[in-house]
Amino acid sequence: MDRIHVTHIGGPTTLIEVGPWRLLTDPTFDPPGRRYNFGWGSASTKLAGPAIAVSDLPPIDAVLLSHDQHADNLDTAGRALLPRARHVITTTAGARRLRGNAIGLAPWQETTLAASDKPPLRITATPCRHGAPLVAKLAGDVIGFALQWEGQRYGALWISGDTVMFSGVHEVPRRLPIGALLLHLGGVHFGITGPLRYTARAQELAAFCTLSGARTVVPIHYEGWSHFEGEAAYSDAMASLGPALQTTVQPIRPGERIEVAT
Repeated sequence: MDRIHVTHIGGPTTLIEVGPWRLLTDPTFDPPGRRYNFGWGSASTKLAGPAIAVSDLPPIDAVLLSHDQHADNLDTAGRALLPRARHVITTTAGARRLRGNAIGLAPWQETTLAASDKPPLRITATPCRHGAPLVAKLAGDVIGFALQWEGQRYGALWISGDTVMFSGVHEVPRRLPIGALLLHLGGVHFGITGPLRYTARAQELAAFCTLSGARTVVPIHYEGWSHFEGEAAYSDAMASLGPALQTTVQPIRPGERIEVAT
């Protein structure tokens, strides 16, 4: 299971194939055009639909849900598919809201997926902060995920979740060797809160690469919604990466499937 496959479905939504395991991140499958309220006077319009329909998904062993309270990470169609998965792994507050097959993890708590015909897959919740300290409390709890299994050559697959750069993020590569990083970007912002950002900006891409020490960084969560800073910022950040960067930044467009070494 040294190599995994990642298919970008759109926004934060990916299908991760780790050997025989099939994992889905932050399911967003609504069609484009709808406007969603995010609370406290903030709202956003979905600009692009999923590159893969729910009906075309394989059986899902687990949904890795960074948080359940925002529609750009869990929309109506995404919420409807949750019962199809064996497990939904999310925040402790989210698990209380979702119930059923949901497992709640606080940062640095872990759980292990096990099946008679599959090798164990350990999932550790990693810290996130969804904006500056005060607005993060209003935005609610978020976690990322680090996936580990026996025989990894370079380190864990880290899914950052919706976060800005802060001390908890710095702690992740100090605790765990990171082989690959799925990095949520988007520089999320709303007019009502001015310049405040709720997720990492594209211009921080190189900083996250250096911080993680990952061999490969795959940027996601940068397109498809009106409250994201936009693909132009992402393209500019990609173009500005210098030859001294030790990490391979692997672009992945919606609908594309790539192989990642861990």
